[in-house]
Amino acid sequence: MDKPKTILVTGGAGFIGSHVARKLIASGHEVVLVDNFSPYYDPSLKEARIAILLKDLPFTLYRNDVQDAPAMRKIFETHKPDLICHQAAQAGVRYAIQDPFAYGESNLMGTLTLLELSKQFGVKGIVMASSSSIYGDAAHYPVKETDVADKPISLYAATKRACELMAYSYHHLYQLPITCLRFFTVYGPWGRPDMALFSFTKAALEGKPIDVYGQGDMARDFTYIDDITDGVVKALEKNLPWAALNLGRGKPESLMHTIELVESATGKTLEKKLLPMQPGDVKQTWADITQAKALLGWEPNVNLEKGVPKFVEWYREYYGV
Repeated sequence: MDKPKTILVTGGAGFIGSHVARKLIASGHEVVLVDNFSPYYDPSLKEARIAILLKDLPFTLYRNDVQDAPAMRKIFETHKPDLICHQAAQAGVRYAIQDPFAYGESNLMGTLTLLELSKQFGVKGIVMASSSSIYGDAAHYPVKETDVADKPISLYAATKRACELMAYSYHHLYQLPITCLRFFTVYGPWGRPDMALFSFTKAALEGKPIDVYGQGDMARDFTYIDDITDGVVKALEKNLPWAALNLGRGKPESLMHTIELVESATGKTLEKKLLPMQPGDVKQTWADITQAKALLGWEPNVNLEKGVPKFVEWYREYYGV
């Protein structure tokens, strides 16, 4: 971006949102954060991202819900954002079975509220978080952005795909520049406790067994947080008229290899309980990242062998283990 902009980051106390905010502030932009500090996972981790990760940095924080249209309107009126980085969402594939309405409210209504306000206030561009889960159980791998994504196998995936479709309609009707970024299994320091790598590390350091789903015969395209952050910032800078892009490492890693890396980094051997697949889970994720490289000039740099020890080191330090 040629000159500093006012950028609204939703989900600003979240894993990806807080990292993106830090990078944007460091680049001289005026950053406004919105987060509802949802109790879906321990809100103290979200508070700590704000207090530690963003320590001594200038930003404005609103403790609001993105689907609260009157509250969001006030934020738009006060700050008149140039760009939106929309990371707020109810995350998690499995939790949707427990509380489906949380996904309708946060993901669908929250996104629609932002799209409508962006239209009304003449926002110059939006970068939205989407998910690899939209591809469901793909017919072939690696998955390309042109692949059909109309058979989501979880409600979470269905809402993320619906958000992309709503976004396209706003782009088409109002010429709103929007980029949807399909994230593939993001991990790293300050990560979410509901993610496998977090729970494996916690179990290893506490000497507890782990549940390994799909009998361990699963693979994920793990993408390190710094690489994802770089991709999001590049997408904000490019501000393409319309794009839906995969952001992944471009290399699937077996679940068992990932567990071995956790064991190596913690110096502990994990007792594994092999279990069947969970409802809504896919067997494999693997991104074709040709488009992101071509359109954003983006390249992931951190492999799992480097990334897992970095995460374990952060975990030990943060939890004092």
